[in-house]
Amino acid sequence: MKKGQASIEFMILVAFVLFFFTVFFIAIQNNMADRIKERQNLNVKEVAITFQDEINLASEASEGYYRRFKIPNTLGNKDYNVNIIEDKVYIKTNDNKYAIALPILPITGNAVKGMNIIRKENETIYLNA
Repeated sequence: MKKGQASIEFMILVAFVLFFFTVFFIAIQNNMADRIKERQNLNVKEVAITFQDEINLASEASEGYYRRFKIPNTLGNKDYNVNIIEDKVYIKTNDNKYAIALPILPITGNAVKGMNIIRKENETIYLNA
């Protein structure tokens, strides 16, 4: 075997190994990005479901029901907004990448990040009101 042929074969082998590792790392990166998106979607959904569940629980509870519950100030590392409009709870990250709207029973008051107080008086559900 000549020196020139051996060096060409070596370069082809190195190029193949570099190509393989590049494809491998791209696949791992895509997988991690998908998991991050999935986790963020779950975080948004969890907050919305928390409000929905707390309101449902208050509606089924007896008169004089009172409860404090806390929702996170951020979702992972993202800031978000929570609003209740026309019997729906809306959760949306400030970058507008993740959002959800879930139906809720009619309430008086508004949702806030952090500590929330829900109570039932005269068959009306009050949230932070």
